[in-house]
Amino acid sequence: MTFRKLRRAGVLTACLTTLGAASLFAAAPAQAAVSCSGTVTYSKTVPSSNPVGELVIYYNTSNGGTNSACFYHRGASFGKSALTGVQIARCKQRSGEGRPCDFAALSSPDEGTYSSYAGPVGVTGTANYCVSAKGWIAWGGRVYTVDSLTRGC
Repeated sequence: MTFRKLRRAGVLTACLTTLGAASLFAAAPAQAAVSCSGTVTYSKTVPSSNPVGELVIYYNTSNGGTNSACFYHRGASFGKSALTGVQIARCKQRSGEGRPCDFAALSSPDEGTYSSYAGPVGVTGTANYCVSAKGWIAWGGRVYTVDSLTRGC
């Protein structure tokens, strides 16, 4: 295996362990045609100084509430190819912002070598439910991850 393949396998394992284990018990994905637009309900950059990535969650009222997420390249990573990914879930919870999500529906992840962003990914039926998203980027020999925990509830 080449170094690139080994690194990609390591990044996938490190970033998706939590979501992958939980997805075994999650309901079928509730995805719709989504875009990286709507009302921003959450945004966080990593690292906090000299950011290289930003996770953004959007909301709109279509389909009983639709949340989408994108993970954007920022700073030095913008315009440069890097392994980047994003995934979003509708939680069973209706309250308790900032807590771990009990997955009710999980989008397929969007992960690949991108130069500006990964996504959009989305879930529907989110009105009155919490959502949770995770985004990641492999940059400068490190993997930077943002986990939103429960939001929008």
